[in-house]
Amino acid sequence: MTRRRKIILLTTAIACAGLVLGAARARDVPEVATGFVADILCSETFVSGLDPQRTFTETNDAMPGTGLISWAMDYRVDRVRKDVTVTLFGIGRSHAVYREGLGCTLEHGVGIAAVEPPADDKQPALLPEIAGPGIVPPQSPSLAAALDRAFAELAQPPYRRTRAVVVLKSGRVIAERYADGIGPETPLLGFSMTKSVVSALIGVLVRQGKLKLDGPAPVAAWKDPDDPRHAITVDQLLRHTAGLALGSSLQASLGSAFEPVNRMKFVETDMAAYAESVPLATAPGTAWNYHDGNMLILSHLIREAVGGNPADALRFARRELFAPLDMRHVTLQLDGSGTIEGSSEMLASARDWARFGQLYLNDGVAGSKRILPEGWVNYTASPTANAWVGIGAGFWTNQGDSFGASFRVEHGWPRDAFFAKGTIGQYTIVIPSEKLVIVRMGRSPNGPPQADGVFDLVRDVVAATREMGKLAGN
Repeated sequence: MTRRRKIILLTTAIACAGLVLGAARARDVPEVATGFVADILCSETFVSGLDPQRTFTETNDAMPGTGLISWAMDYRVDRVRKDVTVTLFGIGRSHAVYREGLGCTLEHGVGIAAVEPPADDKQPALLPEIAGPGIVPPQSPSLAAALDRAFAELAQPPYRRTRAVVVLKSGRVIAERYADGIGPETPLLGFSMTKSVVSALIGVLVRQGKLKLDGPAPVAAWKDPDDPRHAITVDQLLRHTAGLALGSSLQASLGSAFEPVNRMKFVETDMAAYAESVPLATAPGTAWNYHDGNMLILSHLIREAVGGNPADALRFARRELFAPLDMRHVTLQLDGSGTIEGSSEMLASARDWARFGQLYLNDGVAGSKRILPEGWVNYTASPTANAWVGIGAGFWTNQGDSFGASFRVEHGWPRDAFFAKGTIGQYTIVIPSEKLVIVRMGRSPNGPPQADGVFDLVRDVVAATREMGKLAGN
């Protein structure tokens, strides 16, 4: 097929989408598509230190349907200016800018909020050390086989492209492995695992008495009691039952570019303001609909509760969560207005993600300090009504009788497991009954259950650690 023919087909496809979904939504597609790519390329080039061509190829391969347009994309990485520009044959252009200590932000031609990264106050860690400086080899042949299987590449697509696996047992790393170019200190993009971190920060504010789960969420745009959105609670935002008309963030694919929530993420400078401006699709608390807007609003509430400035929010996250857990390689990225992009934009090393999971295994306590309110971990893992995938208040869960929870249990996951989940293959899995935290990072399609190999990984690790316990006489 000639280049001219491809351009005609691409333009026709977008035009047809405009007829079906509305011209405004179709018009956003080129900027949504290029914005998604620019943001990830910038983050993984300048924060993670990965090769941009690798990022481009692996990310597009993991996104169903993107091959229809990825051939039409051109990207430019400027290592002097530290920015990335992505274009789509002149009908879409996005620009992502890296700032030291802040990571990357999409710039939409109107400038981005100036933010001074908070200084490191050298706060002592409270969580005991989970590993020494070297990579910890699997502590048993069965664990080694589990990691071999997790990293074994399939002969044909969909490829797993596992990037990191870390296994903690009783607070210590007992196995870890990394793909080429990645190590224990490499910050890796967690995508929607960031939502679980926002949930934890909300928990800290609840413990401090600065936010309440019930009653109207303190969103200025909804303060009028006659506004039907006035009834939305923090709990409903955490559980994705607020009812805002933003479409869905459940599936990462080319088709998701048409969802209004992705206009919020890749076209708007102030994402939370956009999310707060949309009307209701359903009455608050009556229906479950997973989308990123809920977490952007919660991120804005965090910012307002701790002082109102971007640096205040970053300082709060470091002081109350990252430093006590000894999470050393974290970057919380911001939107153009300076609000934490809490739906999908945190990078952390695989060990740091494991430390985060250990906090939940410890029932919200690090050392002798309670970080999360008493009962918060159980609340987080409690199932949300009508959430067919099995999700709680910021974490996915195997509790309840949802399709997702039942499916995972049938495939070998313990019933008490709950986890942070990011699109295209990111997991921080907490299994209290086994005293386990399992982190898996990669670039795998969301499609078939075995596409990322995580079901095998969980079963293999549980079996291997039980075997180790028997041999040790425990």
